[in-house]
Amino acid sequence: MDEKPRILVVDDDASIRRVLKAILEEKGYVVDTASNGKEAAKKCKNRFYNLALVDIRLPDIEGTKLLDKLAVNVPKMRKVIITGYPSLQNAVEAVNKGADAYIIKPLNMDKTLATIEEQLKKQREEEKMTEEKLVEFIETRIKKLEA
Repeated sequence: MDEKPRILVVDDDASIRRVLKAILEEKGYVVDTASNGKEAAKKCKNRFYNLALVDIRLPDIEGTKLLDKLAVNVPKMRKVIITGYPSLQNAVEAVNKGADAYIIKPLNMDKTLATIEEQLKKQREEEKMTEEKLVEFIETRIKKLEA
């Protein structure tokens, strides 16, 4: 079962959403977009995404505050903050709010794609570890019940 990873691009700039969607779909990802935090949160309630690319400045909410809302709906989703306003303060806040990575605009697409793939790889490794722990727990439980 090799499902294509699902990515949500959250940015108020329509051209950035359009370009990222085109490039990511060309790379084989399933891509959805949102122009603000409210739209992104609604989409995450209704669909699963492996990863979200979230602009730090959105018209209705700071991207770092949106991370909390997204984590509630899709806890295993990897979250990447993108910003045209880099600072140590917002980088630290992004990490503290649950960002898994931080990318500075203008986007270098090679680095952006590498970051996305690295985050998706980490997600797959975490899922595998969880599955292995679950199997180990069940096997141990069965042995205890048989004893």
